[in-house]
Amino acid sequence: MEIRPIRTENDYQEALREIELLFDAAENTTECDRLDILSTLVEAYEKTHFPIELPDPIEAIHYYMDTRGLSRRDLEPCLGSRARVSEVLSRKRTLTLEMIRKLNQQLNIPAEILIQPYDSQQIPA
Repeated sequence: MEIRPIRTENDYQEALREIELLFDAAENTTECDRLDILSTLVEAYEKTHFPIELPDPIEAIHYYMDTRGLSRRDLEPCLGSRARVSEVLSRKRTLTLEMIRKLNQQLNIPAEILIQPYDSQQIPA
């Protein structure tokens, strides 16, 4: 396969087949260089044609809690009182900028996930 931009589904499939053949290429070889280039082209094509949407911020917090074995109490330093944690997780209160900063810094939840708009049941003041 000639290395060229991936523009079609057929180009994409060809590149994937060649990557599979080159997958075990030894480092510092022409085959390894070809593998790197094709992988970069495939990644760019996938980013454009198969974008992955960011998760809902509250769902992401629940996910981080589940996968790290965190309790609601563990969120209190980031969100405030036990009542505040409950309000945020039940979508009755939206995340503030300060909460987002703390969740990002203390729990390493990506800020780009937390800053997204999301559905809440907050009653306007």
